[in-house]
Amino acid sequence: MINLRFVHRLLFLTAIYIFLPPTAARGGHSDYINPGYGNFSFHGIARNLFAQEELRPSLELTRGYMTNDDLEKAMKDFTKRCSKISRLYSIGKSVNGFPLWVIEISDRPGEIEAEPAFKYIGNVHGDEPVGRELLIRLANWICDNYKKDPLAQMIVENVHLHILPSLNPDGFSIRKRNNANDVDLNRDFPDQFSPVNDDLSLRQPETRAIMTWLRDTRFTASATLHGGALVANFPWDGTEDRRKYYYGCPDDEAYRFLARIYSKSHRNMSLSKEFKEGITNGASWYPIYGGMQDWNYIYGGCFELTLEISDNKWPRAPELPTIWDYNRKSMLNLVASIVKTGVHGRIFSLDQGKPLPGLVVVKGINYTVKAHQEYADYHRLLAPGQIYEVTASSPGYKPKTASVWLGDNAVTADFILIPEESSRGNLLRSNCDCDCKSCGQPLLAHFFTETNNGITLTLIVVVVFLCFLLQRRVRFNLLKQKQSSRRPITV
Repeated sequence: MINLRFVHRLLFLTAIYIFLPPTAARGGHSDYINPGYGNFSFHGIARNLFAQEELRPSLELTRGYMTNDDLEKAMKDFTKRCSKISRLYSIGKSVNGFPLWVIEISDRPGEIEAEPAFKYIGNVHGDEPVGRELLIRLANWICDNYKKDPLAQMIVENVHLHILPSLNPDGFSIRKRNNANDVDLNRDFPDQFSPVNDDLSLRQPETRAIMTWLRDTRFTASATLHGGALVANFPWDGTEDRRKYYYGCPDDEAYRFLARIYSKSHRNMSLSKEFKEGITNGASWYPIYGGMQDWNYIYGGCFELTLEISDNKWPRAPELPTIWDYNRKSMLNLVASIVKTGVHGRIFSLDQGKPLPGLVVVKGINYTVKAHQEYADYHRLLAPGQIYEVTASSPGYKPKTASVWLGDNAVTADFILIPEESSRGNLLRSNCDCDCKSCGQPLLAHFFTETNNGITLTLIVVVVFLCFLLQRRVRFNLLKQKQSSRRPITV
């Protein structure tokens, strides 16, 4: 006789299977099948459907991993041991009040320089702890090798590297994916395809910490380390119609290039049978909304990758040295890429010879990079092997464009912007702070009205000569600031 309860249960599960989309949580599942290759696995889909109900890893499995207190001590010990090239700071606290510690590695830690910054974040999901273990290993490896390894030395001297091993210490302590408020932190950011809400009070404390961090620190690029698959993932993570297909961002070529750097440097990521070249567009894998990756690119001006670095979300501790060995070169090469490739430079004003905060755009790519407010340096990541038209602009100045051939190495392109002509056709303006009548008037106009023609002519010659000397001085200073590894261009 047929068991009606069994039939009803079977019909219910069938309905779920047919009508509900997979809810796989990126970072992730080792048996998730990439739909782009036409593979099928009922086991993989079943895992995705019930991803949020996965069993917690056993306490036995966690042995050999650092506790939150162990990690905190390891980070403090590191900054004592490597005090010349590092500092320790916190960007906030978790729901349960645990500090979100960050290590900065640089030859001038804590100082602002005309250099790109890169950040690594691990343990976004509490049950994916491999990233936190690898990141503390990365810091120690750089400390041990920066005086003898060229790659480590280049990173220390030319990049400000920030390492946040654990964004979700509360989730780690209870061995669950979400934070202490049971919120998936990688679904908690403002999203372009959902109603955007920048009200920080409505975000989780860990999310707020990241958002504030990016407003205070300008990052050129970053990566988050997840587990459950082996692939380098890049934007967009979602689509306008919430369907699953390849949906690239304006910098799709540059992102594919960065993703390949990680994948090809890895021991076996690029050999993946599920993901061609070991990389994937997020939306073509499975769409998510509220992710950190897209938010970084849109609102933070930061190129971020989501890196799935281990097939097993929580492998046994004895496997960690092997996983580190497989990922070490990739982690280092990705950081180095923001110096070794792309177009970099500074923006100056011709009239004063000072750094000029401005904007940099590339023809054909709908994305704007902001130069630093103080040093006016910019760092534009681009795929090599092309000619790019790069334009720098700033309010009150004429924009300038340079055609840049970007080969295998980085290119330096500095811009000297000329002030826009006033309605009376004058370029030079007085900057005096006195109370005289001439303050605020065009300098040449003042000469004409207050002096006779002979003196006026002499003064004009002097002014022109001073402008010539000023321009030579600016160009000389720029040449001194060039890095010998880059091909300089001054526009």
